This record gives sequence, C-alpha cells and structure tokens, in this order.
Amino acid sequence: MTSLVIDIGNTLTKIAIFKDNDLLQVQQYQQPGADEINTLLAKHRVDKVISSSVKKEKEPWQLMLEDKFTVLHFNSSIASGINNHYKTPKTLGPDRLAAVIGANHLYPHSSNMIIGGGTTITYDYVDAGANYFGGSISPGLKMRYKALNYYTGALPLIEVDEDFNSTYGDDTASAITSGVQNGIKHELTGFIEAYTNTQKAYNIILHGGDSIFFDTLLKNSIFAPYIKNEPYLVLKGLNAAIQKHND
Repeated sequence: MTSLVIDIGNTLTKIAIFKDNDLLQVQQYQQPGADEINTLLAKHRVDKVISSSVKKEKEPWQLMLEDKFTVLHFNSSIASGINNHYKTPKTLGPDRLAAVIGANHLYPHSSNMIIGGGTTITYDYVDAGANYFGGSISPGLKMRYKALNYYTGALPLIEVDEDFNSTYGDDTASAITSGVQNGIKHELTGFIEAYTNTQKAYNIILHGGDSIFFDTLLKNSIFAPYIKNEPYLVLKGLNAAIQKHND
C-alpha cells in the first residue's frame, strides 16, 4: 500500500510518501500549494491519504485532495496500537499522539520517552505495555529567545548558537544564550531522569526540527546511549495509524 501522509504543524507542513513501512520521500513546506501536491501525485500511485493538522481552517490544496481521495483525518479515535489513558483525548495534540504511536510502532514492547523539539518542546511517555498517560509541554528553543526580546525593554533578539558550550555568558548576548540553551539542557536531563528513573531498559526518542540540536546537548550525558533520533517520527506514526486503520 502506498500512502500519502500529511503533517500540518504550527510552522511547517510535512508531506511524505510511504510504501508500506518504507519512507520513500519527504517534502517540507511553509505553505504548500496544489502544484506541489500534484507533482507528488504524478510521481506516485497513491492508495490512501492520512492528514493531521493543528489548524482548524483548511487550505485550498486540502480541499483539492478531498475531491480526489477519501482523506482519513487523524484523531484520537483512530489511534490504534496504544492504550490512551489521557483524560481529555480530544484536546491532545495530534502531533503528540502520532509521535507516541510512531515510537510504539518502531520500538514495540519497550519503554519509550518521546521528546519533540519544535515550536514547543513536548515530553511524552509510553510504557512497554503500550500504555500512554500523558506528558508535558514547554516553550520551544526559538520561542524562548523571542520571548526574552518581546517581554523586555532592553534584551536583544539572539539567534541559536550551536557552538556555545560555556556554563555562563560574559556579556548580555552570551548570557541570554547560556540561559536559553543551558536551561533547555537542564530541562531535558531533568525530565528524562524523572520519567526513566524506574525503568531498567528504555529508549529516549528525539524528533522534530530541533532534534539534532537536542541530541548535541545530550551527547555527553549519561543518557546518551539510550538516545535515538527519529526526525520523521510523527510521519511514521501517522503511517502506522493508517495501516492499522485498514487492517
């Protein structure tokens, strides 16, 4: 089965083609259009389409797809493969749920902590019995930089410095960098320790646009051996969902 898998996030739209479990192609757009979608469809004979969106309004290219296919709109009711114990499943972000499904699909019968680095940082956990109870959400890397600039009168807007490795800053710019990036590092290690201190075997799965940066932050930590970088985890989760839905 060839699937067209669509993940519409806060910042980017990711569109992928899967042949069964094999990821054949991924495209990222700030704003896709009908031409881009038709180009993909011309290259691949698509059998099924699944779409996940954090946005309420539909774009014209989405309506075009619905004219051509029966589009499966991902939500908590089709999240097979896991036992979802979230108290308000309808309010659970589809990207978080898809990532949990993806982790459980890729690493079944394992305890998986899932960390998403994007507009926000999300922390979720699914145990070896595929039980999911919830997680945590905090401001993302770029959001923290922007907030310091927006909510103060004097602090400048600083860009992410991937080479910064000091404990402290010796001027305003480097102090902001230290606060944001070291703050995230300590947050990551703190959450990981809290989530996994009762587990003898577990995976820490990073995904999202900042996953490689987070991997770098954690490379010298005691958790490094357990880290797996899955930048397309949400897409893989959505693909797993549509396959299980058709079983």
